[in-house]
Amino acid sequence: MKNYITLTAIFLFAAFAHAQMKNVAYKDGAQKLNGVAVIPEKRIKNAPGILILPAWRGIDNHSKLVAEKLAKQGYFVFIADIYGEGNYPKDNTEAGKMAGQYKKDVVAYQKRIALALDQLIMLGTNKEKVVVIGYCFGGTGALEAARSGMQVKGVVSFHGGLGKDATRKTTAIKPKVLVCHGADDTFVPEDEIKGFQKEMHDAKADWQMIYYANAVHAFTEPEAGNDNSKGVAYNEKADKRSWQHFMDFLEEVLE
Repeated sequence: MKNYITLTAIFLFAAFAHAQMKNVAYKDGAQKLNGVAVIPEKRIKNAPGILILPAWRGIDNHSKLVAEKLAKQGYFVFIADIYGEGNYPKDNTEAGKMAGQYKKDVVAYQKRIALALDQLIMLGTNKEKVVVIGYCFGGTGALEAARSGMQVKGVVSFHGGLGKDATRKTTAIKPKVLVCHGADDTFVPEDEIKGFQKEMHDAKADWQMIYYANAVHAFTEPEAGNDNSKGVAYNEKADKRSWQHFMDFLEEVLE
């Protein structure tokens, strides 16, 4: 694992050396937030943009790699800072607690997402051509962007939580929804999946949910290792397939 992380760091340096990546400071009231923007060198028609909501540890190598990859394809990209300066989790235990707080206080979560969306637009993105994507905790956030009525074309959740409090009213969902889900993901129970699917039906959403065989939680993240028995593991085939499904989704919703 140590050698892998070292190689990842080297790859990041080499990749980002040619990308217009910059840190962006913004605020939620008095709370300073530190997002990351990546500006495409070769821009495509209509200046579409992607907002990335990272996993529970906050902005990480994986979210930066995804951002750089998308920017190379011509998209404006912004990675949201949900927690804010001085509040970044030091380990998984802290991350679990902090992510849990935002899952309970969805209004606060939605506000941080909306503020990041504003930053994406200010980069020069066409506000009519935006998609929100998220990984794990961020996947939950992508669905919250749709639930809260944000003016985006689509949302994509990669191995994210799907549930919402049963006391919350289901309202119409206008953005198109793509959920990329590990078929063996034990972090998302069957009743949560059924509840989500009912919500999509009741919300009259244009949605799709794709299952990936032999994939558990965090299947897109190489640093998760490859031991499915731990419930969290990388799956190269599922990673590649979900990326292609994401590309097809972008082509459809941003046409």
